[in-house]
Amino acid sequence: MNLYAILRTALLVCLLGPAVAQQPPYPTIGQVVRVDPRLDKLIPADAKVEVLASGFVWTEGPIWIKDQACLLFSDVPQNTIFKWTEKEGVTPFLKPSGYTGLGPYSDEPGSNGLTLDRQGRLIACEHGDRRVTAMVLNGSGGKRTLADNFNGKRFNSPNDVVAHSNGSYYFTDPPYGMPKKEKDPGKETEGWGVYRIGPERAGVPGPVSIVVSDLTRPNGIALSPDEKTLYVAQSDPLRPVVMAYPLQADGTVGKGRVIFGADGMKKLGLDGGFDGMKVDLDGHLWVTGGGGVLVLSAAGECLGQIKIGAATANCAWGDDGSTLYITADMYLCRIRTSAKGW
Repeated sequence: MNLYAILRTALLVCLLGPAVAQQPPYPTIGQVVRVDPRLDKLIPADAKVEVLASGFVWTEGPIWIKDQACLLFSDVPQNTIFKWTEKEGVTPFLKPSGYTGLGPYSDEPGSNGLTLDRQGRLIACEHGDRRVTAMVLNGSGGKRTLADNFNGKRFNSPNDVVAHSNGSYYFTDPPYGMPKKEKDPGKETEGWGVYRIGPERAGVPGPVSIVVSDLTRPNGIALSPDEKTLYVAQSDPLRPVVMAYPLQADGTVGKGRVIFGADGMKKLGLDGGFDGMKVDLDGHLWVTGGGGVLVLSAAGECLGQIKIGAATANCAWGDDGSTLYITADMYLCRIRTSAKGW
């Protein structure tokens, strides 16, 4: 998200007031664009994109908390994690969410990507504090840092994260939370990497290793249902790609391959880079980009797009696993699908 977009949306917030939770029947936005008949098995013909709440600055990182029947999501510029429930609407959940220092840091200081690990902890990528954290949701254990550096050099601004069932984590580290992007004098690492945090041992976070170092703007990240493939979406508009990397037994990755990129976007009449993504149980990729959510087969064929009509950041499965919650610009949205997330 560039500074112009942030200022534009911030102006809208000033004009519209604070975030507003909508009431059923929810207003709708956008449309479903069907490219391949296979999409009909994933999204019902009458499916609509519902706007659950609006008036945020830049929404990101949605994650469904099953035992609380709620959605958590980040507003990165507001340095806040919000909570949404069908009954109560939107309430602040955690502030500050990603920057605990004093004074201004950047346009996007808060938490970005969120996920849950096998212990049920909330795992957060924190821009301003330049770290990945774990927090016990029942409030009994507080928050702890899983990683904030690689070989003694601080990360740039961890962006999105996925938890492996073996207790390890993979996350991306582009420059979007840095005060002056790559020209920031505080930048310590070389390039923009994809990292792995090893499983904890006796309560101690595992070692940090870099698994991908040749992407210019690694952003969204996800695992295939069998956890044999790591997907990384790149937000660089000059090289928009969705990459697939085979996972090795030791947690490293093999040679990556492009499964979707600029040519595919061009055929759809879209441009720009990719952001967050999720995978369903059948291996389809739901990738944000081009003003909505692209639905790809595991082979990288585009089946269609959930077109929001606004810059779309991320998505997550919720409810019984068939509802796709979407964070897009100033909106929190959802769409009922026939797919099942995991």
